[in-house]
Amino acid sequence: MKMKLTYPVMVIVLFLAAVSTGWSQATMGKVQGKVTDGGQPVPDAQITLTNADNGRTYKMKSDKSGQFSAIGIPFGIYEEDVTAGEKRFKVKVQVKGEGGLPDDLSVEMTSGKGSGPSKEELEKLKSERAKAINENALIAQLNPALQAKDWATAEPILTKLIAMNPNRWDYQQALGNAQFGEGKFDEAVATYEKAIPIAENATKTDSKADPAKVKAGVSQMLTSEGNAYLKLKKNDKAIEAYTKAASMDPNPGTAYFNICATQYNSGNTQGALVACDKAIAADPTKADAYFIKGSLMVGDSKLDKDGKLQAPAGTSDALNKYLQLAPDGPHANDVKAMLQAIGAKVETSYHEKKKK
Repeated sequence: MKMKLTYPVMVIVLFLAAVSTGWSQATMGKVQGKVTDGGQPVPDAQITLTNADNGRTYKMKSDKSGQFSAIGIPFGIYEEDVTAGEKRFKVKVQVKGEGGLPDDLSVEMTSGKGSGPSKEELEKLKSERAKAINENALIAQLNPALQAKDWATAEPILTKLIAMNPNRWDYQQALGNAQFGEGKFDEAVATYEKAIPIAENATKTDSKADPAKVKAGVSQMLTSEGNAYLKLKKNDKAIEAYTKAASMDPNPGTAYFNICATQYNSGNTQGALVACDKAIAADPTKADAYFIKGSLMVGDSKLDKDGKLQAPAGTSDALNKYLQLAPDGPHANDVKAMLQAIGAKVETSYHEKKKK
């Protein structure tokens, strides 16, 4: 006779992946260049950069090859003044550190050519500079709120950042996380749904986008979306989101475990067992996956002719593996009770081994 046993509902540990604890405010760059005269390198040329906003100056000197460089130059618009003997050349330049690369401030003295922008380009650069200053000011307000998990303060700041940069999917992701933290689960789902296509399209529209980072970000958002659906008691939607996350995550153990636990709580034994095995394969240290697997197998036990409980093969292995990984875990007593119920040996040395 088949014997169905009931054990406590598994509490899913929700994994809400934040983009980061905060965004860095990039404010310093590196410059480099070469001073030439008629195509020939000019040694010992004096190069002075004067910041257009505050008048602060930065001085450099070219080497025997005409090369010069400096680091720690604040981003902004500068007047580059190059003096070589009796010759002098001035040009407007910008230090912006695009892509983390040094800005080229090379100058040809004879032709009067420099790397500076045109008037139209200069106006555009000034506009971009003003935008960057405003963005950095908002980030300075945002970072402490994120670190303190002050979601109510973070949400409106993120909304402003998104208005400035609608294609920044990481801002969208952080907004979804803030809404989740405030208990606004429907809004969080809607935000993730907006952000995911933007992220997936990032590698097509931005040559600097890191495909691996984008893929990981999409997986994190799908996992967080699944968590929001769970809070809304939409288990089918949650499983759908977790399944998509698992297909994209290079380390899908958490996504598979969330499917395993959701199926377990929903009463889908077969679906839970399949997901548990996938979670264990992806992360053999996931103790709770062994607990769920062992619990389901105990629930599928049968009574033999002598009235003894006969559990499926591998049941005691799964349960003892939980004890090995989490001897003091929240389900340790349940696991020991199940092992006793099926007449299996309860390993008691794991706790001592864990201490060592």
